[in-house]
Amino acid sequence: MPITFWAQPLPVPASQATDSMLTVEILEGVRKLEIRKLNDSTTLQILAGNVKLKQGTSRFWCDSCVINNNTKTFEAWGHVRINDADTANLYASHLRYLIDKRMAYMDGGVRLNDGKGELTTPDLEYDMTSNIGVYKHGGRVVNKKTVLTSREGYYYADLKDVYFKKNVELRDPNYYLKTDSLLYNTEQGLARFIAETFIKDSSGRTIETKEGYYNLTTGKAEFGRRPIIRDPKSKLFITADFIERNDSLQISHARGNVIIRDSINNNTIIAGDVYKDDKREIMLATNKPLMIIKQDADSVYVTADTLFSARLSDLYSKKDTVVKEKVKGTQVINTANKDSTNRYFEAYRNVRIFSDSLQAISDSLFYSFKDSVFRLFQNPVIWSKESQITGDTVYLFTKNKKADKIKVFENSFLINKTAPGIFNQIKSSRMVGYFRDGNIDSVRAAGFAECIYYIQDEDSAFTGINESKSDILDIYFGNQTLQKVVFRSEVTGTVWPMRMKKPDEMRLPNFQWLEARRPKTKYELFE
Repeated sequence: MPITFWAQPLPVPASQATDSMLTVEILEGVRKLEIRKLNDSTTLQILAGNVKLKQGTSRFWCDSCVINNNTKTFEAWGHVRINDADTANLYASHLRYLIDKRMAYMDGGVRLNDGKGELTTPDLEYDMTSNIGVYKHGGRVVNKKTVLTSREGYYYADLKDVYFKKNVELRDPNYYLKTDSLLYNTEQGLARFIAETFIKDSSGRTIETKEGYYNLTTGKAEFGRRPIIRDPKSKLFITADFIERNDSLQISHARGNVIIRDSINNNTIIAGDVYKDDKREIMLATNKPLMIIKQDADSVYVTADTLFSARLSDLYSKKDTVVKEKVKGTQVINTANKDSTNRYFEAYRNVRIFSDSLQAISDSLFYSFKDSVFRLFQNPVIWSKESQITGDTVYLFTKNKKADKIKVFENSFLINKTAPGIFNQIKSSRMVGYFRDGNIDSVRAAGFAECIYYIQDEDSAFTGINESKSDILDIYFGNQTLQKVVFRSEVTGTVWPMRMKKPDEMRLPNFQWLEARRPKTKYELFE
């Protein structure tokens, strides 16, 4: 027959109180049993050997124990083990147990195993009613290859959650994490951040965040409250209000006041939403995106409805010279992917460009870091000081990140404002222009070229208007104004005295002065 010790019942709700909850049952197999009465109110049951106890659905094993009916406790020594309703198994060298409160105080190599992870700690308080364990002198949780340590911890066996506090560190083959507070689920392998957290992955990338989660099983993560990601490999700095990340697919989505700095290409992207594919090195920015191409004295600002960036080599076949390969032993290494100039970006809809020396608008844009050329499509307009250039397509070549040359294809039109309402005009099929110190220096107009320009004397007084046509003509600028026009083929035209023509009468076909659409400051692009 099993021997039973009856504890005095506590005033608990009737719906919760049962005999099994308030009873410690001594199971068969105990080799030594001694009952010692200390006084009228205190009796000790001393057990030794293969001790097995039971209270409700909880079972206890130990080498020896003493049960005190007065204090409603029992104390156990040697190979202590508790199985709490198959929720968790606990091991220790020593146990003090409050029978009525179902509280276990364990010390001496404490281990707690829930079938998914194992906690080790010097000592542990475990509530058998709520299945919550607490350690305050350092603990370590091992879940497969993931190891978490902290000074304090709260273990929720039913939920398989561990709340780590103070000097929390997570070590995984792919990640290192350090924080002050962390919630970790051993079943899902889910780490939830609730305080300032530092994360470093195997590639050297670091993440600083204040809230969010990381699933070590699926590789999915979310970071909130302005997280910061630094990638030493790609030299990228990323921050946003909120970042979602899937390491398995190597894709991410940053939302809200996104800032991405590329220190290799020396540019910055600001946007409301940015999508990144690290494997294919693709980036898509939407919601008022802005790219800043940093220069020493005159940075270029580009905005549009959408900005897209990817590897330039992915646009070409393997035979294209952009993709350069070299053989090292039997291994073929594609060096294009490691080339910082192997990049391009595209801008779609409502493109606007601003720098101190040059401004532009168009419907779409393509820029290659390989040749440093801005290609503007569909109704592009370029402004440089008091000059405006339009055409069907415009290529703007840069050198050392400054305007160097411009090519205009079809319906080329150059307008130079010399005074209010007075405009020099050049119209042709195509144009090639050259810059000096960021300003237009000269332009060649070819193919059905037409011009209207105002002749000025040495005192800059207007003396006449030249209206001419030629197949090719060259225009030269000085002090940012048109200085000279040279006709390179047969010319026909008229020189009008100023008194015979009003400035608003002197307009070439399709004349449009689009100053109202010109970006005036870089701050306009942030609106």
